[in-house]
Amino acid sequence: MALEVLEADYVVVGAGAMGMAFTDALIDHADVSVVLVDRRHSAGGHWLNAYPFVRLHQYSSSYGVASTLLGGNRIQERGPEAGWDERASAPEICAYYARVLRERLLGSGRVSFYPNCDYVGEGRFASHVSGQEFEVRGHRRVVDAHYLSPKTPATSPPPFGVAEGVRVIPVNDLVDLGEAPSQYVVAGSGKTATDACVWLLENGVDPDAILWVRARDPWMINRAAVQPDPLVFLTTAAEIMEAAEAASSPDHLFLLMEDAGLTMLRIDRSVTPTMAKIATLAHWELDRLRSIERVVRLGHIMQVEPGRLVLADGEVAIAPDAVVVHCAAPGLRYPPLVPIWGPEAITLQPIRNTFACFGPALAGYVEATLDEDAEKNRICPPAPYSNTTADWARQQVLEARASFASYPDVEDWADNVSLNPARVPPELVGSPAVTAAAHRFRQHVGPGLAMMAKLADMAR
Repeated sequence: MALEVLEADYVVVGAGAMGMAFTDALIDHADVSVVLVDRRHSAGGHWLNAYPFVRLHQYSSSYGVASTLLGGNRIQERGPEAGWDERASAPEICAYYARVLRERLLGSGRVSFYPNCDYVGEGRFASHVSGQEFEVRGHRRVVDAHYLSPKTPATSPPPFGVAEGVRVIPVNDLVDLGEAPSQYVVAGSGKTATDACVWLLENGVDPDAILWVRARDPWMINRAAVQPDPLVFLTTAAEIMEAAEAASSPDHLFLLMEDAGLTMLRIDRSVTPTMAKIATLAHWELDRLRSIERVVRLGHIMQVEPGRLVLADGEVAIAPDAVVVHCAAPGLRYPPLVPIWGPEAITLQPIRNTFACFGPALAGYVEATLDEDAEKNRICPPAPYSNTTADWARQQVLEARASFASYPDVEDWADNVSLNPARVPPELVGSPAVTAAAHRFRQHVGPGLAMMAKLADMAR
């Protein structure tokens, strides 16, 4: 099969959240052509492999691409989150990305999509369905949108041995169980594990029938603190900085944020968590999770055998018919930070971490409107995902380096996209309450960040 040669200005490798957000902003503000490549069959990245009952852990309008709102900006009218903004389900997110791909990107006539393809470098990629090989030539620029691609239970095997006669399933398969076991063993500590536990409890499973293996306890951010309201956002930001000023260690910082009542949550108040990936959690979920009393803290599972778990620091008996639910994939990845605009590629990474899609959309806009890579890197430095409390303090410090607001047109763009959690809608500019919250934040941000830098250095 002959090599097919393509011409394009950009090759975007990865059609997940980052690649889609970047491409959308780029073509919206520059007359360029893009070849979009993904190993999956459609756009949407890891959402195409998501477990069926997952929802965004942030509100819908802060996710997706800048040009097209995810959801209808609706307020939930019933259920435990009534009064809060909607959170999209996995099917809704997949349908959204399919529509954005079809109508916005392909509909522009300037984007070509190549699914089921593996990128091999130097503008070359090949279909793992047909075997066809492609090469993009011309003054193409490569955009690496899979540098931080997460690893999920659906695509990653359990990180422990499994003996014969034991039933271990990825979290995705929970919905397909044919009959109820006497015990569920949930392996994992993060958002996937908390979702699995809540789903089991919501479906009538007795809390005593759940054995939860938590190698590390997690800090979670209170979902009430990240609603799309500038007063809520600024109040949360001010509380964080006030806590940082008074903190004597990274752990102390998180305890102070918990004591403030708005920001951080932990499942077990008798345990100081060591994980700070900072997914969101609502109090109604927290109440349900606290009903699970059988929690194992003996390190990571090493081996699952009939009737027992072998862990790093001991063993635990399990029911002979137990179903072990694999929620222990790494999820977020932590490669070294690199300049977003590099000599070989544009490597997409978060710029403001709390909301995953704003950074790549901002990078797309900046790529479309500024000329010099050095200046782009100066105003849009990357920030890392956090794993520990010290990481989270460092993340806040690095995020604060971003100075894209020094360009009025970039600031104006950022102030008008729902992906930006810090924006103040025009109708609230000058509001006394918002003005007071902004003043409170400005009073504490300098000292707070200075202390966070010290706290992050303590852990090195």
